[in-house]
Amino acid sequence: MADVVATSPPSTSRVVTSYYALSGLYTLSAALIWGVNTLFLLSAGLDFLDVFIANAAFSAGMVIFEVPTGVVADTLGRRTSFLLSVSVLAVTTLAYVGLARVGAGVVAFSVVSVAMGLGFTFYSGATEAWLVDALTVTGFAGPLDRVLARGQQITGAAMVVGTVGGGLLGQVDLSVPYVVRAALLLVVFAVAFVSMFDLGFTPRRISPRELPREVAANARAGVEFGWSRRPLRLLMLAAVVQTGFFTWGFYASQPYLLGLLGRDEIWVSGLVAAGVALSMIAGNQIVHASSRYCGRRTTLLLVAAGVETCAAVALGLASSFWVALVSLLVVTASVGVTSPVRSAYLHQVVPTEKRATVVSFDSMVSSAGGIVGQVGLGVVGQARSVGAAFTVGGLATAAAFPFLLRLRRLGGPADRIVGARGGVEAACAADGLPPVSVVGGPHLDEKPVATASGG
Repeated sequence: MADVVATSPPSTSRVVTSYYALSGLYTLSAALIWGVNTLFLLSAGLDFLDVFIANAAFSAGMVIFEVPTGVVADTLGRRTSFLLSVSVLAVTTLAYVGLARVGAGVVAFSVVSVAMGLGFTFYSGATEAWLVDALTVTGFAGPLDRVLARGQQITGAAMVVGTVGGGLLGQVDLSVPYVVRAALLLVVFAVAFVSMFDLGFTPRRISPRELPREVAANARAGVEFGWSRRPLRLLMLAAVVQTGFFTWGFYASQPYLLGLLGRDEIWVSGLVAAGVALSMIAGNQIVHASSRYCGRRTTLLLVAAGVETCAAVALGLASSFWVALVSLLVVTASVGVTSPVRSAYLHQVVPTEKRATVVSFDSMVSSAGGIVGQVGLGVVGQARSVGAAFTVGGLATAAAFPFLLRLRRLGGPADRIVGARGGVEAACAADGLPPVSVVGGPHLDEKPVATASGG
């Protein structure tokens, strides 16, 4: 797949618009099955625990492939990685339909789920890294948090359309949303092929013989520039707990809410998923508004974590559909606050050439939490009840607080949203690590404070 180089650098507005368009179209395609996936797997003959074993296999695929696919983004380019993501996702989506037709069991679905995880790992680190690099080149002047939050609002809107559409299509036949998803992914591929260019990053070729060495180097880079940095390690550990619950909770809510409603209506699941998307947009909007006044990112992270824990426990204890629905939407709104804030924090600390690697490493660590959460809470849900599993999972999210409190005590410029030094991380020496060059904040066009020594 040949790299394409833009004939002239595009404007900042064009870069941001392309990011919004590609993220929105990608999410629209993917979201067609999100509201009905659990119901689809149950209709294919899997039981409740089998569904979450298959979902955990997806998370395992993300853990296995995050680092190798990070090599693709950091060598062949972010554009190539995005196109591979779309291609793999389309093929594995159609494979799900084929497995359901032949009545395949949990093992076959788990194998395809691992491959589907591969598809998402090509996307996870590359797209944000492409955005931040391109914004640096084009002289963007503005807080990164707002761009990421607005991007999540757009993807949230795409999720609303996708999940409602998927629910309506699923009412006809649960396999239809999967077929339509694959078709839309072909459209996404075409749009990305002609509009996405690597800016602020120079792709380089590697041979198959060099791949193991590159994978090992990226793994070391993920540890050195991610896990070994105390602030990012604390951020990742908090995400392990929260992602472990949320990954399970979103899909478990589909049969749980229908059970409380007492009606087996597929379209209701689509509307609930759309409500989830809207609540996340609301959370993104809170970030957009509060970034003008709130001085520290950890303030938003701590408040959102507290609200999420309380709402998750209430969701498990609910005895009515409407109480459970409101609780679920509060949980997802909290995630809408957390996601762009933690992403912005991470990007302020990591040097440009390691962004895709560290974002992929971060996603890998979070996916590891998803494996444990889905299997563990799936066992509780099968043995006791889904409500009991929600209560247990909600209480478990409280384990994120110690990590976030320690992160807040560390302070540092990356914790600042506003102010003259907001976002400029210059405190790496406190961890015994060399300082790194980062995109400065609150404006991405500020000069970096230092350059990493070596590596």
